[in-house]
Amino acid sequence: MTAPHLVPLAPFDLVIFGGSGDLALRKLLPALLHRYLDGQIVDGTRIVAIARDARSDDDYRARVRDALAPVAARDPGGEAKLDGFLALLHYRRLDLASDDGWPAFADEIRAERRVRVFYLAVAPDLFAAAAQQLHAWELVDADTRVVVEKPIGRDGASAQRINDALGAVFAERQVFRIDHYLGKETVQNLTALRFGNALFEPLWRAEHIDHVQITVAETVGVEGRAPYYDRSGALRDMIQNHLLQLLCLVAMEPPTSLDADAIRDEKLKVLRALRTIDAGNVGALSVRGQYRAGVADGRAVPGYADELGHASATETFVALKAEVRSWRWAGVPFYLRTGKRLPARVSEIVVTFRDVPHSNFEGISALAPNRLVLRLQPDESVTLWLMNKVPGPGGLRLRQVPMDLSFAEAFGGRQADAYERLLMDVVRGNAMLFMRRDEVDAAWAWIDPIRAAWEAAGDAPKSYTAGTWGPSAAVAMIERDGRTWHDDAA
Repeated sequence: MTAPHLVPLAPFDLVIFGGSGDLALRKLLPALLHRYLDGQIVDGTRIVAIARDARSDDDYRARVRDALAPVAARDPGGEAKLDGFLALLHYRRLDLASDDGWPAFADEIRAERRVRVFYLAVAPDLFAAAAQQLHAWELVDADTRVVVEKPIGRDGASAQRINDALGAVFAERQVFRIDHYLGKETVQNLTALRFGNALFEPLWRAEHIDHVQITVAETVGVEGRAPYYDRSGALRDMIQNHLLQLLCLVAMEPPTSLDADAIRDEKLKVLRALRTIDAGNVGALSVRGQYRAGVADGRAVPGYADELGHASATETFVALKAEVRSWRWAGVPFYLRTGKRLPARVSEIVVTFRDVPHSNFEGISALAPNRLVLRLQPDESVTLWLMNKVPGPGGLRLRQVPMDLSFAEAFGGRQADAYERLLMDVVRGNAMLFMRRDEVDAAWAWIDPIRAAWEAAGDAPKSYTAGTWGPSAAVAMIERDGRTWHDDAA
């Protein structure tokens, strides 16, 4: 019997605007290849790349072959099947600002009624033009979906304009706002841990949890994204979507079902319950920084301004102390942290439980609190830290030790990439792992006052050396509460 997650999908059309770009070649096409190799994507499916430069199908396939050959080589039998996958690929030259080529393209796509996915791997300011063209050429029907990458705007107002443009053409159920972090195995496993085990849910509240840390750390700098990144910064690029979505999954109430809207309803409540950070408290509840030259990944690296070529007030590091004002979480701080040029590439959620109310162990002054660590990358795992007796004679000695669940060791084989799961969910029409419009609005409603307060204050980001864990002010922020950042796992 075929595993449920590998059930072949009926042939469908996937049209990638920006089909020759970095996202398509580095993430989307490798993900689709893996689904083809596992038999989930079948012959007859059409994957159409859209871009503005002139090239033939064969030229495009040759370029994709170069990008995918190393991927196929790592999969048993992959090289033998690569030609079959490449045969699904097509290339069409289109410009969103012109009607040239659109009549023939529209006739080709409309020739057969099937699920039709348009992936907008283009700049957000082109989303409206793409939606208008698809509508004008009658390419939107009940079985059509559109996928848009973050960022959805630069603030609440621009996000509203983008969503209005999409909403004028597509029903909300047809719009899939993708955040690849939500496709990671550990993120989904958080739902299974909370609601599939009687052990955790009764303890998942302020009476038993001391605080939560969410860290997304990168060792790289801005690399080739400098122009985009300098207009965005860490608050918009990472906090507004990735980290807030992780916070929602940790803090949400049990949904009435695993239906997409039931889960998104609960995430929305969390976003609306977040304590506002504005000019009155931004100094105590936020730290922003920018890396200077240092050593990262074992090599000397330039500072952000050096990479950019000029001075900038854009932050490459943010630490926030958030609070969910609800009965379940009253008084529990959520510390969010993200940055570039940090000592390790790691994404994790750390739930620290409260101390035992009384220690019966004579001579042991303090017991380390239990911690649940969910590692999203680089190696997905779940670790529960417990106090345990050190084996052997010589009295009762205790030490905190980990109970590890490594997905690679427990389940074996290759772990599917987040985009593999998310793309197949789009084809199925399953929106559970995608953001609804009101979630985007609520996230910006919390982020915008932080940005406004920083701009009003006029303070430059605090400097930190590349290869360190950010400005010392971020350490001071959490240590004022008698806590420390969980850096030992990195």
